[in-house]
Amino acid sequence: MTDRRCAPHRSCLGALLVALAAFTPDRARADDVPPPSVAEAPAPRTPYLLRITAPDDLDDLLSTYLDLARFRTDPALADVTEAEIRRLVAATPAQAQSLLETRGYFNPSIRITTDEGSPPTITLQVEPGERTRVSRATVEVQGDIVERAEQGDVRDRQLLAEIQAGWRLREGRPFSQGWWNSEKSELLGRLRTDGYPAAAWSGTAAEVDAPRNTVRLFAVADSGPLYRFGPTSIEGLSLHREEAVSNLLTFRPGQRYTEKQVLDLQERLQRSGLFESASVIVDTDPATAEAAPVAITVRELPLQDLTLGVGYSDVARLRGTIEHLHRRPFGLNWVSKNKLELGRDQKALKSELISHPKADQYRNLLAFAGERFSSASSAPTDSYRVRAGRTQDTERIDRLYYGEYTTAIVTTDLGRQRASAITANYEWVWRNVDNILLPTRGIAASAQVGAGHARSDTGNGPFTRLYGRLSGYQPLGGWYGSARLEAAEVFTRNNVSVPDTLLFRAGGDESVRGYPYRSIGPQQGGTTVGGKVLATASVELARPFNTRDLRQWWWAVFMDAGDATNSWQDYAVKVGAGAGIRWRSPVGPLKIDAAYGEETNRWRLHLSVGIAY
Repeated sequence: MTDRRCAPHRSCLGALLVALAAFTPDRARADDVPPPSVAEAPAPRTPYLLRITAPDDLDDLLSTYLDLARFRTDPALADVTEAEIRRLVAATPAQAQSLLETRGYFNPSIRITTDEGSPPTITLQVEPGERTRVSRATVEVQGDIVERAEQGDVRDRQLLAEIQAGWRLREGRPFSQGWWNSEKSELLGRLRTDGYPAAAWSGTAAEVDAPRNTVRLFAVADSGPLYRFGPTSIEGLSLHREEAVSNLLTFRPGQRYTEKQVLDLQERLQRSGLFESASVIVDTDPATAEAAPVAITVRELPLQDLTLGVGYSDVARLRGTIEHLHRRPFGLNWVSKNKLELGRDQKALKSELISHPKADQYRNLLAFAGERFSSASSAPTDSYRVRAGRTQDTERIDRLYYGEYTTAIVTTDLGRQRASAITANYEWVWRNVDNILLPTRGIAASAQVGAGHARSDTGNGPFTRLYGRLSGYQPLGGWYGSARLEAAEVFTRNNVSVPDTLLFRAGGDESVRGYPYRSIGPQQGGTTVGGKVLATASVELARPFNTRDLRQWWWAVFMDAGDATNSWQDYAVKVGAGAGIRWRSPVGPLKIDAAYGEETNRWRLHLSVGIAY
């Protein structure tokens, strides 16, 4: 690789980064503002000017909540009288004092002056003084939890210890009303989410000694009785059996109540594909605490759905789709999905049968797919597969076990090459992220293991297929970083050809941007085919636009690299880099990227939705 060849990549990417760094929403809006027209109404009269001199955090507090500050920009008060202004000015010191006390300042110096003019200028000067600090904090929990802990219950002992250790307003810490309220809410929340949903305060008090700038805190909570799950009732079913709901339960009667179990069940019901909405309510009447009734209410989705779509993707380019879904075909407790996709580069027919939820969140599945993929940079490939297996989706781990028969036919200038295989496979996905749809912190990993027997024109024999992927997300100040590593290999004798769909290619979204989808791989007969080894990597930095109105819009810069070949000796890294826009939509990030492929010396546009784990 020569410096001359790398120069276009560096100059184009550098120019793009400089342009993005220089861009601000305010500047964009300033350029777009049209010249004022003669017909525009004059701006409303400002009744007075207000200047506040205070530390930054208190300046924001006073500017937001003082009546004098809020009324200044109210169009309805444009004709406010001098008497009304004097009334607002007179009330301001007491109002400012009350606001400052919520931040722990009980001895501020407040001075307000008015300079006559048109309009008059009102100046508020605030010196907050010494901040009040906690001199003593008494935090106690009473009720059943204490009795159970004294009797040796390990979980309740740990819960009490966590409550005491988690209290942050200790002696010597600065005080504010917001922190005081937050600590109280968090303490009750710990009890209510872990066995004691009826927990309440027996008493709380904050005794302020203003001359000494100290405060004594007193908080006593009553845990109430320990709640256990009781009988379950299900309402709203007409199309499906009760097992469609009860098989998703992970708690049983007599088990200790936790809010997480309730929320997880509600989420599983909504993700099952059978229900439009679901609610799970536990009766918190203390009289039934030993066996609290659980009421589950669902609203079923229609029996059938038909979806017609037209779109664009980096995979199929312009495409049209027809998708039909039946939630009880032939009266069976299965869901059938049939999808026909017609695109410029990809045409596919996919059919799937997946059972309603079984015990332990398992589902059985049967699937068939036929696909033709052909692009300017890739060999035309016809593939067919039949799959039977079992899947399990849990909060953090997804598992898929299946057996599959696969056939692939690749057409090159050298002729048609046909290969088929029968395999046993296991796929595993693990996520530990703050948000599955829009992750910003955490890691995720996935692995695929397959073994089977292949038949082809060149030879028959066993093979093993391994694939691994690791993704990480980390906030970096005002930036958000993400990185991805993936590697894979097929192990087999040289004379045994594995179906092309079980081999590997790189390029496109979630791979190496700047290159067409599946365009990176070994060359055969002048076109790209699948390779036996794969390794790619990606790093990305994203940052929200600096405006409240665009907080869901981010801009990003990234670099991808990787290759797919027939052996590690032939591996040669292909690099792509660029920048893009992110919209954090409710279904996952919508990504629009412009990427430069160093090998092709061309820019390429990429569109994608969602996160691939």
